[in-house]
Amino acid sequence: MSTSEIKTVVEGMLQPYLDEHGFELVDIEYVKEGGSWFLRVFADKEGGIDIDECGKISEYLSEQLDQNDPISDAYFLEVSSPGAERPLKKADDVRAAVGEYVFFTTYEPIGKTKEFEGWLRSFDGEEVVIEVGRKKHTIPYTKVSSARLAIQF
Repeated sequence: MSTSEIKTVVEGMLQPYLDEHGFELVDIEYVKEGGSWFLRVFADKEGGIDIDECGKISEYLSEQLDQNDPISDAYFLEVSSPGAERPLKKADDVRAAVGEYVFFTTYEPIGKTKEFEGWLRSFDGEEVVIEVGRKKHTIPYTKVSSARLAIQF
């Protein structure tokens, strides 16, 4: 099974549990690091998620994975919060982050740069506007390669 297929299968197993308990699936990663495979699930909820809740999600998913056995490789399962620099994976995530301090990268330079860190001023589904210092940058959403919340220092 490909990495994207594994992520899809895991999401299908996990989403009903998350919905039932008021959690949001932020991201799933299936990556190889230093010779070992890691299945990482990032979940959140209104007001934040704690370690006990991550543990319950992990127990549930572990049982589902044992029953269905969709992954042939040995792997480590990790369930955690997305943290302060939460990734903005979906358009709805970006929409919810309007007014927040963010870090965006683009596939190609826009105005000679591919990195934008500043205040997300708007998102209409087609373009994001990020204010960096006193300048506003309008970026086509199709050109965004990654986006996350950022910590302002």
